[in-house]
Amino acid sequence: MLALLVSNQSFSSPPTSNRLLEQTNSLTGETPIPQEIWSKSNEILWDTYGVPHIYGKDTPSLFYSFGWAQMQSHGNLILRLYGQARGRAAEYWGEKYTESDRWVLTMGVPDRARSWYDAQNSNFRKYLDAFADGINAYAREHGDLIDDEVEVVLPIKGEDLLAHVQRVLNFTFVVDASVGESLSKNLAGRMPTPQESLAGRIPTPQEIGSRSSTLGSNAWAIARSRSASGKAMLLANPHLPWSDLFLWYEAHLNAPGMNAYGATLVGIPVLAIAFNDNLGWTHTVNTHDGWDAYKLTLADGGYRFDGKVEPFQTQEFDLKVKQNDSILRSEKLIVRRSIHGPIVTEKDGFALALRVVGLDRPGVLEQWWNMARATNFAEFETALKRLQLPMFTVMYADKEGHIMHLFNGQVPVRSQGDFEYWSGIIPGDTSATLWTKMHPYQDLPRVVDPASGWLQNANDPPWTTTFPLAIAANNYPPYMAPRGPMYFRAQRSAKMLDEDKQISFEEMIEYKHSTRMELADRILDDLIPAARKYGDKLARQAADVLAAWDRFADAESRGAVLFSFWFEDTDFDSMFSIPWNENSPRTTPDGLADPQSAAKLLSTAAAKVMAAYGKLDVAWGDVYRLRSHRVDLPANGGAGGLGIFRVLNFTSEPDGRFKSVDGDSFVAAIEFSQPVRAMVLTSYGNATQPNSAHSGDQLPLFARKNLRPVWRTRREILAHLASRQVL
Repeated sequence: MLALLVSNQSFSSPPTSNRLLEQTNSLTGETPIPQEIWSKSNEILWDTYGVPHIYGKDTPSLFYSFGWAQMQSHGNLILRLYGQARGRAAEYWGEKYTESDRWVLTMGVPDRARSWYDAQNSNFRKYLDAFADGINAYAREHGDLIDDEVEVVLPIKGEDLLAHVQRVLNFTFVVDASVGESLSKNLAGRMPTPQESLAGRIPTPQEIGSRSSTLGSNAWAIARSRSASGKAMLLANPHLPWSDLFLWYEAHLNAPGMNAYGATLVGIPVLAIAFNDNLGWTHTVNTHDGWDAYKLTLADGGYRFDGKVEPFQTQEFDLKVKQNDSILRSEKLIVRRSIHGPIVTEKDGFALALRVVGLDRPGVLEQWWNMARATNFAEFETALKRLQLPMFTVMYADKEGHIMHLFNGQVPVRSQGDFEYWSGIIPGDTSATLWTKMHPYQDLPRVVDPASGWLQNANDPPWTTTFPLAIAANNYPPYMAPRGPMYFRAQRSAKMLDEDKQISFEEMIEYKHSTRMELADRILDDLIPAARKYGDKLARQAADVLAAWDRFADAESRGAVLFSFWFEDTDFDSMFSIPWNENSPRTTPDGLADPQSAAKLLSTAAAKVMAAYGKLDVAWGDVYRLRSHRVDLPANGGAGGLGIFRVLNFTSEPDGRFKSVDGDSFVAAIEFSQPVRAMVLTSYGNATQPNSAHSGDQLPLFARKNLRPVWRTRREILAHLASRQVL
């Protein structure tokens, strides 16, 4: 490899000019690169925030360089994730990965990855191989920068990429590994819904839906008619955990026929959220049911199905587990499968089989790639219609002014029942309940260019994407998506869009950072009088604090901590005197069902706040923090269940404070002007490798509610160049 490294220098000349080459080499002391070699090279221009701007002379070279770049930023994490996707993590790193391996092997991920690899078209298979080659090349040349314990995963093959994307999409987002444990406890009872399983556990009632979901997102598309500039705009804002396979990686990809900027989940070789000069899209986790648990009656070594006893298909694995002395212990894993899918638990003569969508659709990476290459709405829809992506809302905007919301997903054609029915345990003894087909693209809830001029999704069902309503739930099967509720974050989202008839680019960014609590706006007019009437002295003091509070969760907001503590002690489902109603989706629920109990809970919350922080009006940012090994800053934002659009979720710390661990992760605000305007932020930084300068380096911007400008032209990139690598 020939590499040029430049630190914090500004350039104004075009990148192919001899003057630039001379200027670069005078700074580095390198031998000048001949112009004819430069023009045929692949290069990565690293900007000052650790974002790779990759230029490939052809598509395989682009994928190779993207693999290299991801390794430089996240090498240890990528190799660990690929090892887990192989179902060999316990063999590599020990006992704590045993359950992960059992899940991956039981779901058939490694074998299916090989068949998916064989099913790729020949060109795209080459691209996957090139990405893997870039990973391996980086590891060969920079082995000293990779942890010794993860090098055992090398070399990486193209099929490893497909195992990883399968584990991420089908077996984390669609259905989580914790489902097996949940099923064993609920064999005869209610199943967790897909949205509940996403969090990796059965949540409390307060956490169900979008109230405090670990996996969520916001998305907006604004048409010309509502844009102050007359140009369509898009807001991308996924909320994911700030660790592990959920991390976003920001990148700029350039090759013949490709100039796209966006982000992907670490280890995935294409952009999953992106825009180009013509169009862009983002995703939210939608209310999609992509898996079902079938209850089987065991008999004669098999299971009953349509009046007969059918045999299980059986596969045996030798699961190896590394011990503390590095000796491998072997464990036999026998996986049994019915016509429905793999068996995940057995009890009292019954078994549960898991059926998951998308396992026969290996083209998700190519679909994302083609979405990023599209130049207009027709080309973009052609890519979408393949329905290779198993779930996620698609929110879209383009330079022609079109906007779209698609309830995307592989939705089974089911013979009966509504969403709640299919969230339970399904009888598995009859073919009448066994789905085998998916709804085609034209069956999915979708709206293009609504009369309102705006679209939003905050993990609510598709029916409330805009007002007046543009998608009628009655026109779709009752199992397609639930009929509600529209939680407070979604209500806040729609309210901000609906109240501003001409939204500027700057206003869209301001709204994105809004920490106003919609729940507070809805309930304080009842809670404060209740506390003053029924509460004790402490409750009345708390009422005074809430009355003076600005109803935001900004760093200096005083009263937000108290309200948040009160909320955590409430039973959300029984809090309101007026429940949510789909005929009044943005003004319900409302009212306190039990004002006296609410006042008592406020006193309890106030006592907790006083004991922990010494005063009731403690500032939000004094309690809720943005922390990494480099920074400790006051946070702004909070749980979506409070009706906050700027989502941030926390875990408790030993000092009594709370540290941000998920929520706003990647943000992109895009206006499809000519040229495109765009601002972005990757909250936790664009690298996790030890000693990287880009781990946590964007948190100060996050704390100030700032986004960064996107640098897409060569001149802009070179003006903010940190280093250059020629591969």
